[in-house]
Amino acid sequence: MPVKYEKVGNVAVFTFENGKVNQITPPMHKELYDYMEEFLKDSSIHAGVLTGAGTQAFSGGDDIKNNWSKDSLHETLVAHFQRSTDESANSRPGWERDMRTIDRYKPIVGALNGPALGMAFIYSILLMDIRIASPNAWFGLPEIKYGMGGAGAATQLWRHLPPAIAMSMVLEGEPLSIEDAHKFGLVNEIVDQDKLMPRAMEIAEKIASYPPIAVRVEMEGFYRSMDMSKRDTHGYMSHLYRLQRAAYLTGENVSGTPLDPNAPEQN
Repeated sequence: MPVKYEKVGNVAVFTFENGKVNQITPPMHKELYDYMEEFLKDSSIHAGVLTGAGTQAFSGGDDIKNNWSKDSLHETLVAHFQRSTDESANSRPGWERDMRTIDRYKPIVGALNGPALGMAFIYSILLMDIRIASPNAWFGLPEIKYGMGGAGAATQLWRHLPPAIAMSMVLEGEPLSIEDAHKFGLVNEIVDQDKLMPRAMEIAEKIASYPPIAVRVEMEGFYRSMDMSKRDTHGYMSHLYRLQRAAYLTGENVSGTPLDPNAPEQN
């Protein structure tokens, strides 16, 4: 399968596997969505790693030579406003849209083994909470050169890069070097290719060793607060904290390990 999904202890590993540059085809968006649903529902999996096969690229993005849809213009427009009931349809708009809007509060570490272009860059923004990259990695949004604007990158890029840099990528199609990505905080670490997966797994396993409910609360608060006012953020986090403490004090944590009722309370 072009998207490989495997479990290593409490960590799940997603791998794009499609040719030399791991091009993303329409069926791969659905595969990724299905695996993401499995990942989020599996209580034995506490963290994930997302990477690409080989050393040439994380992914070259969507395969623009692939016929995404053979529908007529009318059918395409209707489908945009009225979702298809055929959940297996590759032309259904759109599994990539579902991936962009999925609620995910389980952490994923990115192991960027090479360039991430177009939709692959968007996925690296939306599906990676911590990013480790090899020296040959870089980012790009070349769609504008082919008249393919509006894929949604601009709506999220401002959260991760200075506005002028983001607009240069979006409007000029200019690439972002891995050195600049690290300088701007888009990438956490740059490591040699042979150390990439070990380092990503080390981080994922460390996070996976923590109580999952605490990790979820931190993630949910972090991402939801981006769209809240300061007052709403404090109120929301207060509720999350009390719920998390209530779960802790019932005598079990989310992994099912009994807690010692005589242990001193931790604030």
